[in-house]
Amino acid sequence: MSTLSWLKSSFSDAGGNNCMEVASDGSRIAIRESSEPNAILATDRTALRAFVRGVKDGRFDPLLDRR
Repeated sequence: MSTLSWLKSSFSDAGGNNCMEVASDGSRIAIRESSEPNAILATDRTALRAFVRGVKDGRFDPLLDRR
């Protein structure tokens, strides 16, 4: 996965070191934090789609409310 073309959100600031980046090698999706470019999480499209739907549906909100 070293020759991936990384994409980041248009909502990222000009500094570029506070956002998530994604890339695809065809069968896998790679995700990384721009400030930690060597720490890459890889998953497949089905799992990423389920995660994004869960975030949009608020399924993970209780985890954010813990203090």
